[in-house]
Amino acid sequence: MPKLFSQMEAVSHRFEELSIRLNQPETAADPALFRRLMQEYHELEPVVDAYRKLATAKDHLEQAKALLEGETLDADFKEMVQQEVSEKSQDVAELENNLKILLLPKDANDEKSVILELRGGAGGEEAALFAHSLMRMYSMYVQSRGWEWEVLNLNETELGGVKEAIIAVNGRGAYNRLKYESGVHRVQRVPETETQGRIHTSTATVAVMPQAEEVDFALDMKDLRIDTFRSSGAGGQHINKTSSAIRVTHLPTGMVVECQNERSQFQNKDKALEILRSRLLAQKQKEQQEAINANRQGQVGTGDRSEKIRTYNFPQDRCTDHRIGLTVHNLDKIMDGNLDEIIDALAMREQAEKLRQLDTQSDR
Repeated sequence: MPKLFSQMEAVSHRFEELSIRLNQPETAADPALFRRLMQEYHELEPVVDAYRKLATAKDHLEQAKALLEGETLDADFKEMVQQEVSEKSQDVAELENNLKILLLPKDANDEKSVILELRGGAGGEEAALFAHSLMRMYSMYVQSRGWEWEVLNLNETELGGVKEAIIAVNGRGAYNRLKYESGVHRVQRVPETETQGRIHTSTATVAVMPQAEEVDFALDMKDLRIDTFRSSGAGGQHINKTSSAIRVTHLPTGMVVECQNERSQFQNKDKALEILRSRLLAQKQKEQQEAINANRQGQVGTGDRSEKIRTYNFPQDRCTDHRIGLTVHNLDKIMDGNLDEIIDALAMREQAEKLRQLDTQSDR
């Protein structure tokens, strides 16, 4: 507790400093500075508010305890004060926990939009059809959050399955929610193509990457080989007759990105570079994290795409997230994009693990 209060004194001092600077004419005259300071002010405001509530609750608790340590009290009044001490102690503990949560280090990417990649895995056509089901599920979830859904590249099978889909999800906080979806998703169901009613097990992979701006990851055009080719699939005569599709190869890593959904070669090139930049940034961040702690155990799984994170069992109408052992039913609702119950549980698990690590560091 003393360390927490010491930390909060510095935060409160910075908050007061920001309040003063925001009211100064020279700050108002510099729009960029004003926006930056205002953003910091809004980020600190709930933290300082929580600290003030905690300090008030702690004062009330000390006052109640002082009553018990004072003059001799009659039995009824003493019981009432003891009850108040118990309630105030619970208030202080809850407010302290809330403050700790607000002080937890935040992922710098949480507020970013994302690049979402889906691919059919083991299971042939049924795996591709399941990838299509996941694509539909995520599109409905994105719509429910008020974000934008933009298909950058789509490679479908003849039966309407998804070999590969690359989607931009544009909206503040998209990465904060969707980052938990990276990994291998497994489905157990009777495929539409199954004539004998047998249950098949198939998989699809999901990768979620924060969208990278040029300031996040600069591409050296000398490291790129850009090829054009004719688009394939649906789209009519125009799309098949012109070499509008783009293939970008990042020579240092061998990473390849194709984009063919736009009619314009320039648009496809821009989209392909956006995808490549995000992939390279995600790779760089993963390498940095592994270098910091090679033995780190992920709070809710490592996010490695070889890791089975979730099973969708249609005969039993259940969805199980293996990282936290959570099983929920009413699978139809989940496949219609009602993912908040699962994502909230994953976020709470991550939060609890960070709090545990914070408490361990405080005890040292």
